[in-house]
Amino acid sequence: MFQYCMKRILMMIPVLIGIIVIVFTLMYVTPGDPAMSILGETATEESIERVHEELGLDDPYIVRLGHYVEDLLHGDLGDSYKTKRPVIDEILSRYPTTLKLTFGSVAFGLVVGVLFGVISALRQYSVLDRVCTTVSLFGVSAPSFWVAMLLVLIFSIKLRWLPATGTATVACWVLPVFTMGLQASASIMRMTRSSMLEVIRQDYIRTARSKGQSELMIVMRHALKNAMIPIVTVIGIQICGLLAGSVLVESVFALPGLGKYVVDSIGYKDFPAVQGVVLWIGLNCIVINLIVDIIYSFIDPRIKSEYKGKRLFSRKGKVVKKNA
Repeated sequence: MFQYCMKRILMMIPVLIGIIVIVFTLMYVTPGDPAMSILGETATEESIERVHEELGLDDPYIVRLGHYVEDLLHGDLGDSYKTKRPVIDEILSRYPTTLKLTFGSVAFGLVVGVLFGVISALRQYSVLDRVCTTVSLFGVSAPSFWVAMLLVLIFSIKLRWLPATGTATVACWVLPVFTMGLQASASIMRMTRSSMLEVIRQDYIRTARSKGQSELMIVMRHALKNAMIPIVTVIGIQICGLLAGSVLVESVFALPGLGKYVVDSIGYKDFPAVQGVVLWIGLNCIVINLIVDIIYSFIDPRIKSEYKGKRLFSRKGKVVKKNA
């Protein structure tokens, strides 16, 4: 198990390096002068040159990348051009809002997606299966910002049931969580249905039924457990997608999270803030993928057995090495 975890952790390093280089390069080639955003349109040439010198904006690409990586090694994401505060402080102050939205949406998607995915698989081609399949197709296809604006129009403006902005009460989270949870539940439901249909046709399911086990026990203990690998994969992908995709939803509902922060920073040419948020989300996605890989080993014992108790035999059948 330790070897399995270490292998996955080592695989994270080149991915993280790639994210750092790509994000910095995209910000480097992005048109626009941050000095103009900081000083305004009436800034003089002298003041612009002074800002360029202070921020090192005239340095070559390699030099700026080296300074950026060196600061990252010391845990410094830079200072925001707009607020003059450290970017890490800005991120940490908004991160809880994004986490609440993401995991609330995943929890909603997990409950609805797994429940209706299992029901659809057990009642294949029924009316309920067709309804669930149609709703899941809508959830996967509909853009999140369009769904968000539609919900605001209906439930906030027309019916006045729920607030369109804010985070003060539980009611403020209903529309954002449902917007993002709809897409998550649709993907999870489709994968659950597909995986369950493959599992319930296996011989061991027929054997369990022939032994007289209840249908609930067969579904929960045998079918769903063996169908969990692809479902866990989709859940991990959805968490990463919701972390990155919260940009539009947070902007529509005016939530003070990382998504709205990065949108405002792009408009202000606040490159350290944009780089910091994208790198932070990328790091979160890497950690989530690591957790998903570790969960695999608990769901499927074959993965754990690959790194535990291996024996290498000589041609005469004698043990020559044993890995603990």
